[in-house]
Amino acid sequence: MIFQNYALFPHMTVAENVAFPLKMRKISSHEVGEKVKKSLDMVHLKGLADRMPSQLSGGQQQRVAIARALVFNPKLVLLDEPLGALDKNLRQNMQLELKHIHENLGVTMVFVTHDQDEALTMSDRIAIFNDGVIQQAASPNEIYNWPKNSFVAKFVGETNFFQAKVVSSNIGKNHIACEIMSGEVFNVYYEGRVKEKTNISLFVRPENIRLESLGVKKSENDNSIKVKIEDVNYHGDHSKVTLVGDNDIRLVSKISSAYGYSDLSGLKEAVFKASDCKVLEA
Repeated sequence: MIFQNYALFPHMTVAENVAFPLKMRKISSHEVGEKVKKSLDMVHLKGLADRMPSQLSGGQQQRVAIARALVFNPKLVLLDEPLGALDKNLRQNMQLELKHIHENLGVTMVFVTHDQDEALTMSDRIAIFNDGVIQQAASPNEIYNWPKNSFVAKFVGETNFFQAKVVSSNIGKNHIACEIMSGEVFNVYYEGRVKEKTNISLFVRPENIRLESLGVKKSENDNSIKVKIEDVNYHGDHSKVTLVGDNDIRLVSKISSAYGYSDLSGLKEAVFKASDCKVLEA
């Protein structure tokens, strides 16, 4: 098991910490030395075997904890928010290190985290819990793009929600027409069956919202509404735009900086277009 606070023995050297689980298993001294060396090389700590934990950085201490957990070739590794104490850059680097170790060793890893980005980045499969009950267990892509309920949709990434009413359930294969609160009709993807006049919930991720000037001609089924731009915040690779529509519908859009932050900063009103609006609950 790998803990959030590393749980290294402060009175032992790096090599002694890593060797501890082997000695508890009565492994021979010669084999212990070989396994410790191999484990430290794996986590890029060659040459630091004789240092004490207090002489290491946070990232190096975390690597020692990883080496100690893997040195005896376990079939299952449990990781309890092991990167929570690291700064952002070091955390991202360690995420990649753990992924590479997992791929090279083929050991099963169960990773507990409250960091949604971390879960999406590192996992082959994600299980989302709420009050001890699994809400959804699926691949990262399915969790993000096809959440089963509003809790999952809110927990993983930012999400815009609409309350809507079905006005037509027969407009083409796997699509239905829904009237949202502002009175606009959206054409959304839905594989199930639903009766007309049924109240449903729709969702769209912020990165799937486009903004265009008011002069752009509206096309049929483009899922668009007129909005006011309340706020624009620059985040480097993207700008986060807060929008307000009719009936006080509030939305958040993420616009790539490739489209130009300066263009957004001068806009007061725009046309919101949802390129990937889906049914969340029906």
